[in-house]
Amino acid sequence: MITRKSRYEINLMKSAGSIVAEVHNTLKELIMPGVSTYELDEIAEKIILKNKAIPAFKGYHGYPATICASINEKVVHGIPSKETFLEEGDIISIDVGAVYKGMVGDSALTHPVGHITGELKQLLEVTNRALFDAIEKMVAGNRLYETVSAAIEDRANLHGYGIVKQYGGHGVGKAMHEDPFLYNFRTGDPGPELKTGMVIAIEPMFNLGTGAVHVLEDNWTVVTDDGRPSAHFEHTVHVSNDGPEILTL
Repeated sequence: MITRKSRYEINLMKSAGSIVAEVHNTLKELIMPGVSTYELDEIAEKIILKNKAIPAFKGYHGYPATICASINEKVVHGIPSKETFLEEGDIISIDVGAVYKGMVGDSALTHPVGHITGELKQLLEVTNRALFDAIEKMVAGNRLYETVSAAIEDRANLHGYGIVKQYGGHGVGKAMHEDPFLYNFRTGDPGPELKTGMVIAIEPMFNLGTGAVHVLEDNWTVVTDDGRPSAHFEHTVHVSNDGPEILTL
């Protein structure tokens, strides 16, 4: 069932979202060659706890960390490790969620590590652009899949990127994953009608190669089948009376 949030709940989600944004802004300055993903995870957890919030990911279905740190061909759900160090030319997706007074904020950004190739720069720019294309469609009365999903698919197709189809966006609120599921491509179904009070985490994932992916033996880390890099961007977005409202800024 799709729930519509009250203004009070939206304000709590904005608070959760601002904590998530603080994590991203802090980690962005620390992402450089030689830094371990474990260090980034420790800092993220400290920021969330300092703000009297709870890491949304840690313990979720047994996930062991505060952030997902996915480097290069890792698409999502990369587990931070003391043995994993960033290298010049990498890209890293940081996905983080926080629970504040019972409401969730969830967002992801993909960052360059030092200097990256023009091909990777374009992948990051286009995936982020797809996110904002989709956000523009978060207007009451629109049908989710024929507008939001379509905007993401169109941006990927324009550049020939592979779309990850097994994973996508989702409703968010008191739980991290709520209805509806948001495909990053057209399904042939127009999807549910967007109504004020709905909140959805929109998260395009584009690959330089094909969209095919699989899960590693750790049962978490999703990687591209062809080993080519992937980018991932996400914001939590509210369908407000005044149009789309990003809650994770």
